[in-house]
Formats: sequence, structure tokens, C-alpha cells
Amino acid sequence: MDFKWKCLKFERNDVIKIPKLQNCNFDHPLKDQKVMMFDSKGTRNRLSMLSSVSSSKSSLDPLSSLDGLDDPLSQFARQEIDPLSQMAAELEATSISNNSKQRVKLEPSIESWSSRRAVILNKYTTSERLSIATSFLGGENVIKNQSTVEKVKHRLEQLDDFQDIHYMQNLTQQEYMAKIQLLNSELVAAWRTDQRVKSLKIAIQCSKLLADPSSVMQFYPSKFVLITDILDIFGKLVYDRLKSKSENEKSLPENFSPDMIPESAKETCLNWFYKIASIRELLPRLYVEMCLIRCYKFINPKEIDQSLQRISKMIRGVGDPLVAAYARCYLIRIGISVSNNREYMKETFVDFLATYQTIFITGIRAELLKQNMSLSVYLSLYTPALDWIVQNFSSNASDITLEDILNQCSEKKNNSLLLMTILHSFRPEFLSFHSIELVGILADATNEGISRGALFRQLGNILSLFPPPLDQRLMVLNEAWKTINTITNISDYISCVELWSQYVAANFDTEIINKFLGDILIRVTQKRAFERYYAELQGIVDKIVTNVRDFEGLMVMDNFLPLIDLFQKESIKIDVCKNILQKYKMFCGNEEFDVSTSINDPVIINAFMCVTKVLNDGVNALTTEDERRFISNLISFFILRVNYGRDFEQQLSFYVDARASFPNLDSVLFTLVNCVNKLSMDTRTIVKGNHTRKTGPFVKACVAYSFITIPTIISTMQRLDLYLLTGEVALANMCLGQADACLEAALNLIPEMPKTLEVDGRPRSSEFYLQSYVTKFLSLLLVVPDSPEQGVLYLLRLLLEKIKEFQFESVQGSLAFIYINVLDVLCWCAQGSYPYHFHNVVSNDQLYGSDPKFINEINEISTEIVDELLVIMKSYSDKVKLQSSISLELFERVSVKADLNDDKIFQLALNLWNLSIKHRQTLDPKAHMKMIQHLMNVKASTRNKDYCHRMDELINRIKSKL
Repeated sequence: MDFKWKCLKFERNDVIKIPKLQNCNFDHPLKDQKVMMFDSKGTRNRLSMLSSVSSSKSSLDPLSSLDGLDDPLSQFARQEIDPLSQMAAELEATSISNNSKQRVKLEPSIESWSSRRAVILNKYTTSERLSIATSFLGGENVIKNQSTVEKVKHRLEQLDDFQDIHYMQNLTQQEYMAKIQLLNSELVAAWRTDQRVKSLKIAIQCSKLLADPSSVMQFYPSKFVLITDILDIFGKLVYDRLKSKSENEKSLPENFSPDMIPESAKETCLNWFYKIASIRELLPRLYVEMCLIRCYKFINPKEIDQSLQRISKMIRGVGDPLVAAYARCYLIRIGISVSNNREYMKETFVDFLATYQTIFITGIRAELLKQNMSLSVYLSLYTPALDWIVQNFSSNASDITLEDILNQCSEKKNNSLLLMTILHSFRPEFLSFHSIELVGILADATNEGISRGALFRQLGNILSLFPPPLDQRLMVLNEAWKTINTITNISDYISCVELWSQYVAANFDTEIINKFLGDILIRVTQKRAFERYYAELQGIVDKIVTNVRDFEGLMVMDNFLPLIDLFQKESIKIDVCKNILQKYKMFCGNEEFDVSTSINDPVIINAFMCVTKVLNDGVNALTTEDERRFISNLISFFILRVNYGRDFEQQLSFYVDARASFPNLDSVLFTLVNCVNKLSMDTRTIVKGNHTRKTGPFVKACVAYSFITIPTIISTMQRLDLYLLTGEVALANMCLGQADACLEAALNLIPEMPKTLEVDGRPRSSEFYLQSYVTKFLSLLLVVPDSPEQGVLYLLRLLLEKIKEFQFESVQGSLAFIYINVLDVLCWCAQGSYPYHFHNVVSNDQLYGSDPKFINEINEISTEIVDELLVIMKSYSDKVKLQSSISLELFERVSVKADLNDDKIFQLALNLWNLSIKHRQTLDPKAHMKMIQHLMNVKASTRNKDYCHRMDELINRIKSKL
């Protein structure tokens, strides 16, 4: 059967419009942590046991059972939700909530104790062994209910009756914490069985554990947290007991007064305070009274403030400065939840200042030497307590008060600890306003225990977030730098300048930043010190690129790239360069096409090329796909920023250099090809499609660039897309030979298409992509003129040949629909005028017109395709829905676009209709009616009487089949 197309007439000759391209010193986590602690008596006599105990346990399997406890990983998991921690956190939350409803509220700028608590427990740990002395942990403790109510005198006598004291030694830190939790459980259990005195005795014994800090000093802050948690729970139990005794039928309001309390509850409350007053040792008496101080509300609320003042003065009797500091810390922790009075807070800190020099006495130093502890580590133990004390009283203090405290601290000898506390705790606004004064004080500070580097580091951290007044910023930097440059310890120096780098980058121009980096380079290159401080140097670079105001100016500094070159470890250098480009992308606002942020300075571009080349060279076979994608996006963003304006030759030269610099990344090459294609279209726009002797060779060079670059891309799908796009660009610029070469290269790639493609992380058949691609290819192929060297419709014949080489799956039907699309194109090829054209490009309609030989070639190819389609439909006999769909599609082409005057074609149309309605239940019931309506509309729009007569016959015949 010979297939013939009828001629459709067009009254206009459209020109195709090509749009511009738019977007082309940590311990191992399983290490056996061993801690050592002794009871308050005989500590110094048993310190010599440390080495023998540690060595005897060193061979334990870190994952084996530790004295009946779980493995360390299980312990850590349990510690995160241990009942003691949970109860303490709930207690604090309840306390804050209740007092906020009354009159007391924590300042928003003050960090809550619960967050500080977690930090303390994580920071102040030890690997030494601990011991605990108590009369409640010797074994099974059977608690029996008391049958009678004992007299008050007998209960007071019980407080001194500590029989059968058990000493548990050689406990690890986890075991020690477990024992503390067990004490808490014993206390609660005793309370629930009405053994009030026993609960009080446990609270007293817990307080005694805080009396001796000399046994494993570095663990003392954590021990303080654990013990005070138990005291908080004990205080809550007593308070709730008194409250329940005060409530008969009606619950007490939050702001109850003593008038609402019955005498029996008041008597019980007084009884508790009498018991506390009978405790002989000072420290337990203070701690237990502090945890119960809220109970004064049942007797006389005014007694609370008086008691805070009294206890603050009583703490003066505690001899050890570390123990006294944490007792004062607990006093203020309790005080802020029960009172708005802050006078006792300042007096508490002044009392600490009065005894400050006792920290440095010979006895303390001898104990530190005995425990092999440095003074700096010992002073760090004071930090949690002092920070809490100073921050609470300074939050609402006047500037005059703060200045007075600052002057007192600056006059003290060995004042580095005090100054560090001030830097941690005073309001940042106050410190920033007095920054010049602070720089002088820190420069003159005696730095025993805490170095000047640490002090200036903290000051730099504050000024980075709260810079001083504008007219003081340079003066502050100059004065501070005089002292920072005198720091001889390279570790202190580099950690200090790391914090100051943010202040410098955010507040000064590139000249000062360059000098700042120059001084750093001089120091870190001496004896190759930079090799030990990659992390700190990386932090310096990050802070500078994050806060700098002139990014391009930063890149061309004399000292910036040399600083990057110091990172000789490849992985670190790659991270640094990634961070630079990422921050540059954020600096530009992530806009890819923004002329205001484009760059064309060769020096800046060369600097960025050095950074991006590091990323490209770091890509290897082990690089993950996500990492490749991330690096490619950063490099592509830089490439898109380079814009030489109308200097297109310089722009193309940059793309040539970029191709040589980034051969490892497909996405970057994809971006480069798109950029060059856009360059060609921009050139075409400027000359309005009429190329000159200069622009003509230039666009050919652009097409040649793309044609050479595309084969270096690994992805077949990307190559296919780029070949088609480049061929379209070449055709638009009248580069016919280059267009043929690109399209032919694309067709030769079709057999190489993989069977599956990864879409959103899932494998999917590539037939859907190929079908869509061929459709786009055919739309361009319509206006591509035949090459005189290749013959008629060479590219179309090559397409059909390459399509047959691809192994299609029969279940998809993609090949059949591709053939139907080819029939559409052949129909248009047979017309005397095409619906669209490229400007100044002569298509086949103008080359051949309606030449009979050309029409015969089209009909021959059409006949071959129809035969292929019939064979395909026959093979789909078991896939009725697919067969019906293809039949209906082909019927539409034959009935509307083919010559129905030919009896064979007319009969073919009828057969296709019959095949489509044979399985009409598999299609949309309205599909056939829509097709009939479509045929009637086509007939009404034509003036050919013979065609109308034949169409009427066809419509009547197919209607009769329904």
C-alpha cells in the first residue's frame, strides 16, 4: 500500500523564536571512666591507693559488666533520663512557674539552672576512683512503717545517731552517680513510709559529702549538682507535706498568707526548723535550711529575706573557699525562687572577694601539687558557682554598682579569675561601653591560673556580638592588639585571634583586615606552627568570610590566599574552600543572574579560580554523589557570576579556561555549555540575526566549543539534551554544518541510552524520556534543511535507524507513539509551506517546494512507518487497552491528514476504527464521540469538495459501527 499525504494550505509563514537560556583531646567514648572519691575523714592518707587501683582495673573490657552495672553506652543512655535529673528539672520548672505567678521571675538574659546543670555534669568529669560514706547503702534496706509517733526530743536525738557507717571505695564515676541516685530513692521511700527523720538524716549525710572538696577536686562541681538535686527534692517533699496539712476542704491559693495556715501546720513547720537548728555541723545545717527556706511562708514570709541575709553571713564560717563558693551559689539559686531581694546577692559576692586570696594560700597549692592538678584547672572549678552568683546579682544592678565591682576586682591580686567571671556574667552592653577601660584592666591583670589570652579571647567574643561605640572601635582594637601580640604561647594566641577575627571582619575595611591576617601569618608560620592549629585557622577563615563587608576585596588581599595555602591537609582545605564559596553565594543573595553582583576583575576571578580548582581537584572516585552535586553547584554559581559585559571574546576565553580547570564535574561542564550557548544567542540578539564578518566566526567558535565539550560529559541524557540545544542554537545562528553535526551526534547516542534512569532516587524506565526527547527533536528537524552531501531527509532516516537499535519494552508502547509523532512531522514535510522557520534559514519547503520526488520520498517513509505500526499493534493483541489507544491515534492521523481519496487509505482508516472500537470498554467511552466531532469540525473547515464528500462517507461508516 502506498501512503499519501494531502496538502494543507497555510496563509502565513511563521518565524520560530528561540528564547534566551535562563538557567542553565577527646577521650574514646568506650573508655572506662574511673573516678575516685573519699569520705571527709582520712582523705589524704588514702590518696596513695590511686595508682594501684587504676592499674588493677585497666584490663577490663569496656563493654563488659562493671560491677553489676550496664555497659557504658547503656549507662550514658540511662543518664540522659535518670530519675534524679528528671525530678530536679521538674522541681525547678515548678518552682519558677509558681513564683512567676506571684512576684518572682528569672531574668530572660539569665541562663536557667537546668541548662547549666547539664553543662556542669558533662564538663566536670573524672577518670579517678570515688568513695562514698553513708549508713543507708550497706545492702538491702528494709523500711518498716513506724507504729507510734515519737516525741520531738527522741527525734532530735536520732539526728546524731549514725550507726553502721559504710565506706564504699573505688567507685567509677557512673557507679558513684548510681549510688547518689540510690540515696535519692531511699530518701523518697523513707518519706512515703512516714520515716521523716530518716529522710532528714539522708539529706544531712548528702550535705556532708560536700564538706571535703580535696577528694577528686575536678569532680566537685558535678557532685554539687547531684547532691543539691537530692536536697531540692527533700525540700519539695517537706513543703508539699506542710501544704497538705494546711489544706482541709479547700486548697491554698498560690499567694497564701500565714493567717490561712492552721496552728498544727505552723507547729509542724517550726518543728522542722528546730530539727535543722540541732544539726551540729555547720555545712549540713546550712544546706538543709536553704533547701527548706521556702517553708517560712507558712510562718512568716518576712523571715525569708532575713534568713537569706543570715545564711549569707553564716557561710563566712566555711573554711574551704571552693566549698564556700558553691554554698553561696546554692543560696542564690534558692533565693531567686523565693524572694525579689537582691541585696544579699551583692553581699554574698563581696564576702567572696574578702576571702578571695585564700584560694592561693600555701595549703591549697600543696593540695593541688599532691593531686597533680594545675592552678588553672583548679580555678576553673570556681567558674560555674561564680558565674551564677555574679550573673544573678548583676542582671538588674545599676551601672554604678557594676563599675564598683569592676574596680574592686581589678585591684585584687591574682585577679584573672574575677575578671573572667565579670566577662562571663556582666551585661554585654555594659562591657561593650566600657571596652577601652576593660582592655587596660585586662592588660594589667595578673594572669596566674588564667592567661591573658583567655581573658582577651572572652572580650573578643563579647565585642564581636556587641561592638563598642563607633568612634571607639579602632582604638579598642589597637589597644587590645598591643597585648595580644605580646602573647608568647602560640596556643593562647591563636585561640584569642580566632574570636577577634569576627570583630575585625565585621567592623573594619579590607586594609585593616589584611594587616590583621598578616600578623597572624607571621606568627603561625614560625616553626610551621600552623600544622597544629588547622581547626583554629579554619575558624578564623569562617568568621572573616561570614562577616566581611567587601567579599571581592577580601579575595584580592595580599594575605588571604596565603592563609588558605596554609591548609596542607587536602580534606581540610576542601572544607575551607567550600565554606568560602558557600558564604560568597549567601553574600550575593543566591541570585544566579544579578548584574549588580557580577564580577569581571581578572584578579578577583583568578582568586576565585584558585579556590574552585581546589574543590574540583578534590573530587575522586570515592566522592559521594551528594558531595559532587554540592561542589558543582558552588562552582557553577561562581561561573554564572563572571560577566564581561559586551566583551564576548573575553567571556568565551574565560569559559575555555574554566573547562580546562574543571574537568571532573559533569554539572559544571553542563553549565559551561549552556553559558556558551547563551553567549551565542546574546550575540544574535545584538546583531538582530544578521551576522557580520566578526560575529559570524565568533558564534561558530561558540558552537565548536560546545561540540567539543559535550562528549566529555558522562551522562548520556545530559549529552543528548545539550546536543539538541546546541544544534538549535547553531541553526538559529545560521551555522548549518555545525547544526547537522550536533544533531547527528545526538542521534548516534540514542542506542547508548541506559534502560533505566534514576528519578528522585528511584529507577525509572528511560523510554518515557526518550519518547519526549524524540518529540522535541522532530519539532526542530522539521525546519532543518537537508544537507546537499547527505541526501533527502537524511537526519529523519538516521533517526528511524537509531530508534530501531534501541531495545524498547513491549509493555510501554513508546515506539508506536514515536512512530505516530514521526508521521506528524512527515505530514508537515509534505506541505508547501511550514508553520514556522528560523530567521534567514531556508528550510525544505523552500528548497523543494512541492517537488514530486520529494513528496514520493515522504510517502515511502510514511508507508514504512505505517507498516511498522501495524506490526506493533498486532503484537499487542493481549494488551487490548494499549492496542485500542494506538489504533485511535493512528486513525486520527490517517483520517485527517492522509489522502482519503485513495481507496486503500480509506479502507485503512475504517480498519483502524474497527480495531479501536473492538475494545471500546478499555477506553474512555466519550473518546470515540469526541473523535467523530473532531472529524466533523475538520470537514467543516475545508473547502475541498472531494475531500468533504469522502469525509462524509467515512463519518457515516464509522457511526454505523457504534
